Amino acid sequence: MAFTTEFITVMDIDSNVYHTVEIGTQVWMVENLKTTRFRDGSPIPNVTDNTTWDNITTIAYCDYSNNPNNSITYGRLYNWYVVQDNRQIAPVGWHVPTDADWTILSDYLGGENIAGGKMKEADTTHWLSPNYGATNESGFTALPGGVRGYNTGFSYLGWGAMWWSSDQNTSTNACGRSLSYTTANIYIISSYMGVGNSIRCVKD
Repeated sequence: MAFTTEFITVMDIDSNVYHTVEIGTQVWMVENLKTTRFRDGSPIPNVTDNTTWDNITTIAYCDYSNNPNNSITYGRLYNWYVVQDNRQIAPVGWHVPTDADWTILSDYLGGENIAGGKMKEADTTHWLSPNYGATNESGFTALPGGVRGYNTGFSYLGWGAMWWSSDQNTSTNACGRSLSYTTANIYIISSYMGVGNSIRCVKD
């Protein structure tokens, strides 16, 4: 297996800078997305009120616990309406991964039972102990940015990472992936579109 941390960086429309890593045939960002705008400069509303967040069916982002300092480390949380918007949230030359992109990554890293460990940051600086199986040998450097749930508010910071894919799998849900501090697995998830998950981009 070949894992190459790239010296090139990528900048989004808000001038946030992301490092990159080559994992097999793919190039991934090493950090979660932080932008507050689409690539054409259109703003994404920052929804802080829980009731509003639970009822909105249009684009929105938030900082975990509405604290911008959390987004410096973990990136921002977005509902899936942001992902499917044709103005595109990823920088030029990048995209929100498809379900197939995520599968290519996990297969390359040895399958769903062990790939998560190779993706997680390899200590307990951000992850809860024991952060089971974490080696970060891929260089993906997954951090546990948590989630903003539907009717549940913010949860799982330090506990788990949840990311969107660009693929819808039911009339109300979209596919994604998650990691946990308790296991080396990577899990296929189906999240309600109004949930706030992280976004990690992959190169076109």
